[in-house]
Amino acid sequence: MDCPTKVPVGTCGEITASSSLTPPSKTGLRRPGKKKVNTLSTTYLDCALAKFSGYLAIDEVYDGPFCILSVVDNRQYNRLACCVLEHDPTHEDIRTFLSNFKEQLDKRGRSVSGITTDGSGLYPKVLQELWPKVTHQLCVFHILKEINLAVLRTLAKLRKEIKATIPKQPRGRPRKQDKALTRRIKRLKTYVAELFEHRHLFVMHHLSDSQKKLLRKLTRGQPQLRTLRLIMDEVYRLFDRRCRTRTALARLKKLRDSVRRFKKLRRTLTKLFSPGLEKALLFLDNDPASR
Repeated sequence: MDCPTKVPVGTCGEITASSSLTPPSKTGLRRPGKKKVNTLSTTYLDCALAKFSGYLAIDEVYDGPFCILSVVDNRQYNRLACCVLEHDPTHEDIRTFLSNFKEQLDKRGRSVSGITTDGSGLYPKVLQELWPKVTHQLCVFHILKEINLAVLRTLAKLRKEIKATIPKQPRGRPRKQDKALTRRIKRLKTYVAELFEHRHLFVMHHLSDSQKKLLRKLTRGQPQLRTLRLIMDEVYRLFDRRCRTRTALARLKKLRDSVRRFKKLRRTLTKLFSPGLEKALLFLDNDPASR
């Protein structure tokens, strides 16, 4: 059998292909020529912006020492621009990247109606400079993810408090008069294990009938756990697209007032009082046809 052959792949490294009856495929292995590069920077962008919705999503993805900046049409889901950095991005990197992209939009007479980013501090100042009149909202996915993590951390804390109430069983062989205590200890340990196993029920958006029944069983006699799930239901109601931002902000105010009454929950659910939550509700006033 022949020795393995190495096929170069651009500047990203090499791949190894074992010998076979047919030669290895060369599709995508060659670097694009000058004509192809020009096509990517002109024709592709013209096609991608042909049905431009006006709404942008800007994000950064980290892969080891590299960082990939990208701009995507937030309604058509077309990638419009990208840039690879060999270091963590700075404000100057973001400004240069978005300024070049804005020039391409201006050349084609395209305007921006809304911009969505995560909660990173890299974007607000630069976006205010380049698009001062455009609405900047935070990504709903990232906001809900942070709130879900906060709820799960609160649940873990409450679970530990319940576990701490389990009495210690006397050493030695169980006596007849200790049977009731043994059953109680076993029941509490089983309950704590079930809370951990089904913790996802406290943050899921939509629950089936069987899941609702199981959740009622887990929260029976535990008002704090029941309140925790009710808070999560109210959080999901904030992002109901059938209402407007003004209505959602009024609901948020009522939710925050109710959370303040629970001292233990208030200390752990600080994400509900973050100013970024208001910025994540701005999309509710967008044109329904563009959602």
